[in-house]
Amino acid sequence: MVKTESYKENLLEALKDPETAAEYLTACLDDGDVDVFLLALRDVAEAQGGIRKLSGRAGLNRENLYRMLSGSGNPSLTSLDSVLSSLGLRLAVAVRQ
Repeated sequence: MVKTESYKENLLEALKDPETAAEYLTACLDDGDVDVFLLALRDVAEAQGGIRKLSGRAGLNRENLYRMLSGSGNPSLTSLDSVLSSLGLRLAVAVRQ
């Protein structure tokens, strides 16, 4: 029997690194689907301590944070900035190529 590794476990382990997390989120943004980005942001939050810990650091209500990071979430720029900041990340603007 061949042993397999969990993709999710490996992903979460890799996303503990802020550089990897930033690259992952950027790639998801480049996909052009906001839902994909929000779910990726939830992966990063999970990797770096979970939603409960993130809500405390970001100063956001845990239930609202779960909703915000769902596939149908619609975070305000201020909330998104708070979440990214608490993960050691920031928003940036680049020229489309």
